[in-house]
Amino acid sequence: MSAVVVDDPIRTAIDGGVIGGRLWFYANYHCNLECSYCLTESGPNVARRMFDADRMVSIATEAKALGFTSIGVTGGEPFMVASMPDTIARLSAVLPVVVLSNGTLFTGARMERIGALANLPVHIQISLDAPDAGANDTKRGDENWATVVDAVPRLVSRGLKVRIATTAEEGALSPADHERLCALHRSWGVPDEDHIVRPIVSRGRAEVDGVGVAAVVDDLPAELCLTVDGAFWSPFGPTVVGGRLDTDLLITRTIEPLRTPVAAMIRIAEGSPRGADSTLNIR
Repeated sequence: MSAVVVDDPIRTAIDGGVIGGRLWFYANYHCNLECSYCLTESGPNVARRMFDADRMVSIATEAKALGFTSIGVTGGEPFMVASMPDTIARLSAVLPVVVLSNGTLFTGARMERIGALANLPVHIQISLDAPDAGANDTKRGDENWATVVDAVPRLVSRGLKVRIATTAEEGALSPADHERLCALHRSWGVPDEDHIVRPIVSRGRAEVDGVGVAAVVDDLPAELCLTVDGAFWSPFGPTVVGGRLDTDLLITRTIEPLRTPVAAMIRIAEGSPRGADSTLNIR
């Protein structure tokens, strides 16, 4: 007698694109930089709000069983956490991982530990907003451009898989500047398909400064994001303004078992009008 196949609505929703196949973790909220458009008002002196590594791995294991296909890790700056390379390696043993970083901490012993990720299904997505220091450092801090431009080739030379993420206000990156930036990352061995250009979203510090584009549920891809504070619609959801966590994109405070926030997210997604989809190029 053949086995009975149970149709799991969560796996069906992921396979059908109702919600995204990547599960995100906010690993922490503190950072060594204070970027002008930061979604979470991160900086060296903010509350760390760190996600326990063992808990992340446990939830990732459940995510795989439910049908998720990859893991995203963001912050803050995840590599401010000394044990992060080991945590990323453990997560990658469950599902492929992309970890977002500002690219400024890859020196000395930390570089050696990160080098161990070279042969694993891990991409490090590094922020670089302009083809020259002037435009980039105005938003991201002094010497940021030079530090990143030094770090990326060294990462690539060690066999690490790198993506470049460019965040800019609409119209700020001219076609000529875009091509110069592309020429730069191509020279490092980072192909065009691993270069993401996205708008500044008016949340966090960007909202305070009145820059960026407004984003509501229908503008953001349905990619479940977990923090120590709960489950959110998108990694652009658990933002901070004036030191207070935004909850407009909060789905539920319950994150375990993972099936609970996933089911809640599917109910929201299925309640959207037919044909509704994200309108911003955000990845």
